[in-house]
Amino acid sequence: MDSNAESEYVAFVTHQADAMWRTAYLLCGDRRRAEDATQDALLRLYRRWPKLHGTGLNTYARKAVVSATLDGLRKRSSTEVVGGESYFATEADPTDHLGRAERRLAITQALAELPDRQRACVVLRYFDDLSVDETADVLGCRPGTVKSQTLRALEKLRRHPALAGFDLAGLGG
Repeated sequence: MDSNAESEYVAFVTHQADAMWRTAYLLCGDRRRAEDATQDALLRLYRRWPKLHGTGLNTYARKAVVSATLDGLRKRSSTEVVGGESYFATEADPTDHLGRAERRLAITQALAELPDRQRACVVLRYFDDLSVDETADVLGCRPGTVKSQTLRALEKLRRHPALAGFDLAGLGG
């Protein structure tokens, strides 16, 4: 990669890595796994960088992070059993005095129980603020699939005990 392309890559990563990590974290609920998935996605992006051109960068980056995260979850679930523990966060941050950690914990617990595709739809639509069509593009499916998976996921989230008392209006409800 030439130095101009490399500096463009560094600039892109500087502006997008945090958002990519957040998406990975919401998909897997584990900071370290989210870091690993983000690094994997950034490596995939780096390898393809010379072939990618401006308009598709964000979409490709999202596809890469969703794919890397879900691949990591599948690998873990098929090869690693840790005493039945969930890989999603199970404890609130004791330094969070404003209650954000409690809400974050409730959301990650509820997301953990959704199937991968439903979780990805909710994260991309409501946390990454993508349209139905953009979400379908990232997930490689039709918009109708995104709509139905999102609807099913939101129904489950509304009934989830960990989210009782939380306002889910921002999540399509």
